[in-house]
Amino acid sequence: MKKQDKDAESATVEAMLDAARKTPPPVPERLMARVLADAEALQPAAVTAPARNRSGFFARMGEFIGGWQGMGGLVAATCAGIWIGWNPPAALPDAGALILGYDTAEVMSTTAELTSFGWDVDGG
Repeated sequence: MKKQDKDAESATVEAMLDAARKTPPPVPERLMARVLADAEALQPAAVTAPARNRSGFFARMGEFIGGWQGMGGLVAATCAGIWIGWNPPAALPDAGALILGYDTAEVMSTTAELTSFGWDVDGG
């Protein structure tokens, strides 16, 4: 078969496929009605959330904060605040001394840490 014959044949096939794409086959009305009825029957029913009968103060506050996720975040932040307040990092001044009005808040010096381990001594 020559190349020209293949090109003519493929052009004919393409023309027939284009004609088939432009005019889809008709679907019987009864078949379409049955398909749509089956699809509607398989749709999930609307589910309504059960009404909550929680009217206590703590229940309302918990919902206001955001449920157990919000409460968990507040508990974690509270624990971190207590820990930092009880045992503050060396870079922070003593908050109690500042609040009580002491003249100077004791801040640790970093030079004592460097000299105590011999980091300032060169050689070996």
